[in-house]
Amino acid sequence: MNKKRFILGSGGHASVLADILFQQQKAIEGIAGPAEKSFRKALENLTCYQDSDLLSLKPEDILLINGIGSIPGNSLRFDLYKKFKELGYSFESVIAPNAIVSPFAILGSGVQIMQGAIIQAGAIIGDNTIINSGAIVEHDCIIGCNNHLAPGVILSGQVESKNNVHFGTGASVIQSIQIGNNSVIGAGATITKNVDDNEIIFPAKVTKKALK
Repeated sequence: MNKKRFILGSGGHASVLADILFQQQKAIEGIAGPAEKSFRKALENLTCYQDSDLLSLKPEDILLINGIGSIPGNSLRFDLYKKFKELGYSFESVIAPNAIVSPFAILGSGVQIMQGAIIQAGAIIGDNTIINSGAIVEHDCIIGCNNHLAPGVILSGQVESKNNVHFGTGASVIQSIQIGNNSVIGAGATITKNVDDNEIIFPAKVTKKALK
């Protein structure tokens, strides 16, 4: 029996996921969440459901896709994932058609790899992690659960991040660096040494006086 596919959420991230699934000709039963019907073009023809509607369905009959975006300090994406997983529901991974994923990489439950991303051989991507547009995960990196690599992030070989790490747009990390739990790597930051748990790293700011 074919399982029915539902996207949790109706915002921008959910619309990008729906777009990918439509390109792959995968049917979507509907979107679920507290919001009213989405105004976004990719979602406008999908039926809206409440979380309670999903809970009335058997876990073995449906697949969930986590359409909640990842923002530092907001745990909604993780909370929904944890809630439904503990109740026995399964999350489907979504991989954009033009992403490059090595067959020698390992992807966890509910991983999302967006357009133009590259995942090299030996990489391990933890559950509920987003590898966003154009991000690069080089060989033998180990990415924890509930990470978000924003667009354009570059991780050199053998980088290891723990759980709940957010890499801001365009951040880069040199090889063999370790990033601790619950850390935030700011947009544009270049990381050349290990980062402890719960740290927030911003790129250096240089101010120059205008020439007269």
